[in-house]
Amino acid sequence: MLRRKIGNIYRLGVKELWSLWRDPVMMVLILVAFTLSVYSAASSMPETLNNAPIAIVDEDQSQLSQRIIAAFYPPGFILPAMIEQSQVDPGLDSGRYTFALIIPSGFQRDVLAGRRAQIQLNTDATRMFQAFTGSGYIQQIVMGEITEFVQRHRAVTVPAVDLALRARFNPALEKSWFGGLAQIINQIAMLSIILAGAALIREREHGTIEHLLVMPVTPGEIMLAKVWSMSLVVLAAAALSMNLVVRGLLGVPVAGSLWLFFSGAALVLFATTSLGIFMATLARNMPQFGMLVVLVLLPLQMLSGGSTPFESMPKLVQTFMQLAPTTHFVKLGGSILFRGAGFDVVWPQFLALAAIGTALFVFSLARFRRAIGRMA
Repeated sequence: MLRRKIGNIYRLGVKELWSLWRDPVMMVLILVAFTLSVYSAASSMPETLNNAPIAIVDEDQSQLSQRIIAAFYPPGFILPAMIEQSQVDPGLDSGRYTFALIIPSGFQRDVLAGRRAQIQLNTDATRMFQAFTGSGYIQQIVMGEITEFVQRHRAVTVPAVDLALRARFNPALEKSWFGGLAQIINQIAMLSIILAGAALIREREHGTIEHLLVMPVTPGEIMLAKVWSMSLVVLAAAALSMNLVVRGLLGVPVAGSLWLFFSGAALVLFATTSLGIFMATLARNMPQFGMLVVLVLLPLQMLSGGSTPFESMPKLVQTFMQLAPTTHFVKLGGSILFRGAGFDVVWPQFLALAAIGTALFVFSLARFRRAIGRMA
């Protein structure tokens, strides 16, 4: 009896793999998600100010204003565009510049005389990240040049306390190390939900689900077949991406055990594939399923701690997100891949993923039984 059930689950899973292989859209999605998406997330580094467009109105034409102008250079800023006062608003309105710095006439004279000197910075706040980060950089650059000009030399101030900075796990502060690994963690959860749900909807649209209902197989066997087959595909794609793209192309070192990480990934896949099947029972077709995926995936990825620190979120959100498998997977993945943690550190996340996965599977199976019961 048990051998027959295992055989049914195996053969149904192989059928799912062949169905996926004949679906070019899903194959392209898997390929792009674990290659181009991972590489771009690691190499684009959107959190770094890069080539921000800036314009400067120099009405002072002094030595100090020239020093300030010369302080803006690539890669943080493009070379400043020298414009007139009348060109500031049109330039900001058209999006040619993110920043417009206005140095008024008599600025150097007022600075040297100790009078209250003013300088104006106009910012296009619709470019939210550049506006927030760049405004701080510009203030530091301008104030640094003014201070050095008044002191008549570029002195290095010796602080009263010598603060030694040691960056653990990423000594060079390479942003690509975090971006590539974090993207693989995100893609594992995303692809598993999409593939599992799409497998069920594909059978419903092609009419093969009715064929399964007349075969000597149970709903549990059908669902387990979808879970193991789609999980295997995601695990294989993630393993190839980890070794070929992250470690090979990007040269990102992995601190911990990949076997331990992928063991945790198998547990989260058990939970997320079950979730994908549950969502597919709610949707009538692929467009509806796509809309459900957007509603579910965005909170899972944004609030799981992979994009923003989990501890900085409101307590209510932290408590609610403890029920999400991605929250524990992000913590597990970061601990193993970034900090080289062993099982003695991440066992609470393994336990939480096993409990959440079991609950989601049981809940999804009950819903799946009711759904196929209506089809019968």
